[in-house]
Amino acid sequence: MEIIRYAELKAHPWRNGGGVTRELARHPRTASARTALQNTADDSGWDWRVSIAEVSKAGAFSAFAGMDRVLTVIDGELLLLTVDGAEHPLEKYRPFRFSGDADSAGALPTGDIRDLNVITRNGAFKGYTSIIELSKKRAHPLFASQFGILLQGQATVSPGTGTETVPVELNRYDAVVGSDTATPEILGRGFLAVVSIDATV
Repeated sequence: MEIIRYAELKAHPWRNGGGVTRELARHPRTASARTALQNTADDSGWDWRVSIAEVSKAGAFSAFAGMDRVLTVIDGELLLLTVDGAEHPLEKYRPFRFSGDADSAGALPTGDIRDLNVITRNGAFKGYTSIIELSKKRAHPLFASQFGILLQGQATVSPGTGTETVPVELNRYDAVVGSDTATPEILGRGFLAVVSIDATV
């Protein structure tokens, strides 16, 4: 069972000074971390990436040519996202999909925000983000090609039904990597982002 601890991730400042990014995962893993995180259009080193960004300043978003993006505000009230001239008010926990080729920018009318980003290469992968409410009685399983990210509340994870392993406590923004063997199961109270990345070829 693999848990990515948010507190252990390195924060990479944006070159425009507007925020920082912490990468949860990317494929292939051998892609250069510098390439994956430098907040530029140079995306040649990876086919998908899951990351959390802290945004503290309005400004243009980097383009990711040939990519598809799903952005979800996970902390803060509102991100005013402009995509190719069209304005989209993004409220907390409402995923929004747009093209990485688009001319996009963000404004912060209610203050700083934190967002979850899923970026996938067109023609190879498709990313999805769902926000679910956790239960203490019914565990939520995470399968292969999925990540579960604790957004709010308290939760534990165990490696599948019937095991005797002591549940492991999750902290805010920790990510659990899904598996089809000893499938991780999450119990708790709060909200979980479930990211699914499906191969399209």
